[in-house]
Amino acid sequence: MTDATISQSMPDWIKDHIALYRADGDAGHLWIPPRGDSKPLTTLLLTTTGRKSGKQLLLPLIYRPTGDGAYCIIASKGGAPQHPAWYLNLMTDPNVEVQVANDTFSAKARVAEGPERAQLWELMADYFSPYNDYKVATERQIPVIVLERN
Repeated sequence: MTDATISQSMPDWIKDHIALYRADGDAGHLWIPPRGDSKPLTTLLLTTTGRKSGKQLLLPLIYRPTGDGAYCIIASKGGAPQHPAWYLNLMTDPNVEVQVANDTFSAKARVAEGPERAQLWELMADYFSPYNDYKVATERQIPVIVLERN
């Protein structure tokens, strides 16, 4: 999955973040949101397989470790009514590549449910409070994804 495609429709600041991450995982691992929030956030690079194209697709996402060697991400799409494309890709093929700082590994994605979902949602919303705004902005239940190392 190392020859992943970066969508040209992504904003330049996301493309710049990916370029920095690929050049130096330690430097790219921490990200400062462009909207004036000065708190650096941990990000990972997620590579999925496009459900329509079959291409490897790469994007950065905010994450938190779950405490058991796995990582949690949120399929928020900023509170949009539709799920993000990368989430739909995971539903078709949950096998992904993940980069956390300079550690790259294969993982399997799964959707957290029930009490686990509630616990992980709180973990993520405490870390990045806009998730709570996104939750209010949409009628869909925003998926909480666990990435477990293979």
